[in-house]
Amino acid sequence: MSHHLKRKAYDKLYEPIEKQLVGAARMVAATGARVVVVFEGRDTGGKGGAIQDLSGPINPRQCRVVALPKPNECEAAQWYFQRYVAHLPAAGEIVLFDRSWYNRAGVEKVMGFATPAEVEDFLAQAPAFEKLLVDDGILLFKYWLCTDQAQQEKRLRERAEDPLKQWKLSPVDFAARKHYADYTAAREAMLRATHTAWAPWTLVDFNDQKLGRLTLLQDFLQRLPPFEAPAADIKFPKLRSQPQRETFQVLEPIAPFKE
Repeated sequence: MSHHLKRKAYDKLYEPIEKQLVGAARMVAATGARVVVVFEGRDTGGKGGAIQDLSGPINPRQCRVVALPKPNECEAAQWYFQRYVAHLPAAGEIVLFDRSWYNRAGVEKVMGFATPAEVEDFLAQAPAFEKLLVDDGILLFKYWLCTDQAQQEKRLRERAEDPLKQWKLSPVDFAARKHYADYTAAREAMLRATHTAWAPWTLVDFNDQKLGRLTLLQDFLQRLPPFEAPAADIKFPKLRSQPQRETFQVLEPIAPFKE
């Protein structure tokens, strides 16, 4: 039986990373960098937790999470990459894609939502599209979160049994269970076509989600351009008058919380 990293140990290891993420955000703001991080992987792979821990310490005005729904009729008639371009970062911004244009090489291919010709066109165009982004100065990071089938089954069952997590499930999630091998084959074809010198893939073991998050975050921080952006030296001024008390009507606690 495997032993996963405990929460207390994780929090201790995450604390210095959290501070480094804040420093990285200062660097991005100071240099006007544009950062794109793509998170891909199987259902229940751990994308949400990784995105939350990367974005959590950063000002949400600077760091945006993009999780696009199924394309509408108009978007389906556009150039495939068009709706993603609208969400790319401006200077000083970080954009985290919770799934991305790689939907076409994964779920759309495996579940038959895209034709073989559309998938083939995507695999040919994606490297060129990403080269345009990188050549224009965007810092592009692509992560694939790896999860064994046994772990995927365990997490799907936990979501189904937990009312607070059931919103994460969709009919596609259950339909995709029998296509584990098909998703593996689709991923390998995607890697062969889109793992390039200018936009390489990084595969991270997420069978232990906490350990996977630490590994991903450390890799991300190490690959950012070196730049010293010290925290501002803020002098907290004293009030010229005595602090005033707030006046408000106190609400009575509802019954279950009364002592």
